[in-house]
Amino acid sequence: MFFRQFPTRQSSLSYFFGCGGQGKAVAVDVVAGDEPWFIEQAAQADVRITHIIDTHVHADHVSGGRRLAAQTGAAYCLHDNARGFVHFEFEPLHDGQLIVAGNVVVRVLHTPGHTLDSMCLLVTDKRRGEAPWFVLTGDTLFVGAVGRPDLAGREREMAGMLFDSLHDKLLNLSDAIEIYPGHQAGSVCGAGLSGKPSSTLGFEKRWNPMLGMPRAAFVEALTAQIPPRPDDMDRILAANTAA
Repeated sequence: MFFRQFPTRQSSLSYFFGCGGQGKAVAVDVVAGDEPWFIEQAAQADVRITHIIDTHVHADHVSGGRRLAAQTGAAYCLHDNARGFVHFEFEPLHDGQLIVAGNVVVRVLHTPGHTLDSMCLLVTDKRRGEAPWFVLTGDTLFVGAVGRPDLAGREREMAGMLFDSLHDKLLNLSDAIEIYPGHQAGSVCGAGLSGKPSSTLGFEKRWNPMLGMPRAAFVEALTAQIPPRPDDMDRILAANTAA
């Protein structure tokens, strides 16, 4: 298995990984303008990009996912919930669905809370073992923080959803699993993000202040520290949902 983390604009983190032996790869949370990097990485690894996934419809940057899909012939994927507000065709993903890229298997975890269509991607390298190795947490769980709950409005309801997603889908996984978030410090997609671009689930359980709270306290704390909305958010959302 190969794995690349790509720091990009707006303190975003994109990902490119896959199975070199069988020549298949997955790109996650591609930012517009970065498409050539993924094409170059695929050429260097001698792999074909089969799936391009956005962990949710982004509000802080324009996605390059659809353009990269058009350039490579890969499937562009969002969670099925995005069908309610996205005005173009995409490959819908569902909770529990498996995406197979050679010896690399990605399990979709629907984790609403930051947005209704948010998901995390639990990744296993079958050549390494049957147990999952790492999870791409999008804007659900960051190093030292969690995602903001207000972008869809109804911030208290969404904060409750985020608590449930964290506890039902992520915190019951092995402490040894590595986490790779969609942003690091400097992003407006959460408050208190660390500048460290990865962690482990066990470390976050011990040190992330949001993960040890009961549900009511979590909702109160999360809705009390919402950062300013992303600059030009309406234009970005329009670009990421328009046909």
